[in-house]
Amino acid sequence: MSEQILILLVGLALAIAFTLPFLRRAHRLGVHTDDAQREAARLRIDEPQSLHPFVDPTACIGTGACTAVCPEKDVLGLRHGIAVAVSPARCVGHGLCERACPVEAITLMLGTDKRGVDIPKVRETYQTNVDEIYVVGELGGMGLIRNAFEQARQAVEHMAKTLASRPRPHAIDIVIVGGGPGGLATALYAQEQGLKTLILEQSGSIGGTVQHYPRKKMVMTQPLTIPSYGILRAREIQKEDLIGIWETVYAQANIDIAFEQTVTRIQSTPTGVAVETNQGLTYAAQLAVVAIGRRGTPRRLNVPGESQPHVLYSLADPTPFQDARITVVGGGDSAVEAALQLCYEVNAKVTLSYRREAFSRIKPDNLDRLNQAIARKDLTVVLSSEVTHIDKTSHTLRHADGTTDSIEADYLFILIGGELPTAFLAACGIEMDTAFGRPVRQRSTSA
Repeated sequence: MSEQILILLVGLALAIAFTLPFLRRAHRLGVHTDDAQREAARLRIDEPQSLHPFVDPTACIGTGACTAVCPEKDVLGLRHGIAVAVSPARCVGHGLCERACPVEAITLMLGTDKRGVDIPKVRETYQTNVDEIYVVGELGGMGLIRNAFEQARQAVEHMAKTLASRPRPHAIDIVIVGGGPGGLATALYAQEQGLKTLILEQSGSIGGTVQHYPRKKMVMTQPLTIPSYGILRAREIQKEDLIGIWETVYAQANIDIAFEQTVTRIQSTPTGVAVETNQGLTYAAQLAVVAIGRRGTPRRLNVPGESQPHVLYSLADPTPFQDARITVVGGGDSAVEAALQLCYEVNAKVTLSYRREAFSRIKPDNLDRLNQAIARKDLTVVLSSEVTHIDKTSHTLRHADGTTDSIEADYLFILIGGELPTAFLAACGIEMDTAFGRPVRQRSTSA
């Protein structure tokens, strides 16, 4: 054997030795992606519901960084060295995959070409078609506390520049509608800019939608920089701990907030805005920020008997329901978490009714916990069922085959989401738009 052939053979052997592990890993990842995609199709989470990552296959180089950073599991996968969407309905808008991609092959998209998402029309500055009104937070289509803070920062930067070049006849620079994360962030960033704010909160406490989450619910999965407070480094934090931090921040920053003030309309005036409430009060300011959630009012079943006092639309604390007979209606994370909490924390006899044949848009951990509870017969799950009539101590469940059952219950929780506050937005003159696959790439954050 010649020396040249020997060198070629050694080189070939070395190439195989180095390449084989990568090929095996690629094959293993591809198999996992195929399995996950079949499971996503079974659970009906293979089609995006709203916000989701779009991968440009011509730009992707298959580093896997996007799949490694996503905390929601199998939103993206790798097949043949290219990232692909596996269960995009699980995306909640962290944006970590987009930021982790070294070649910018991933873009967060709102809606698809077939399924649109209704959102207020906003510019890059989060300014609506009404120049004096801005929208930040979940209402604009992107959830998560970190996103609300980033949007608030950008909006306040624009508002500060706007106010610097015009008269400020009112004592309040910005009236903020909503005391949740978006409202708090707006007030904090405005304070840094020397702007005077007032938050109007319809409830009697701060926190916004977070206040209505079940007890001990994990509500955040990314570190966050909070002005005047510092860096909140926890990747997961329980509802109660987060509310405690909000209370500390509000107290330290001395933010003005008026509770139990439900805003009904925001009108433009020659000198700014007039913010009206259903308490008959009107607040004048230079600008207004709408920082409310997408669920203006809870979605109802619209069935006979639904107006009775034992029919509820949120569960903040299960304590009052010790040993009760309870039916929970819904198939999302809120419904599943409430059912499990009532079952295990207060020993309630729980029936979970869902109109579809399988649970789809719930987090993997919740699905695992639910399956374990079903296997242990700790609660009853009735799929393909709908409540059609509600009495004082029972309600009627109709099944897919048309048959019905009467279920005894002391309480009925209807946790099927909420209605977009379109009437309020229309009263403010804010125009709506339907996003069909619109990019929502954000500027990089400092947190």
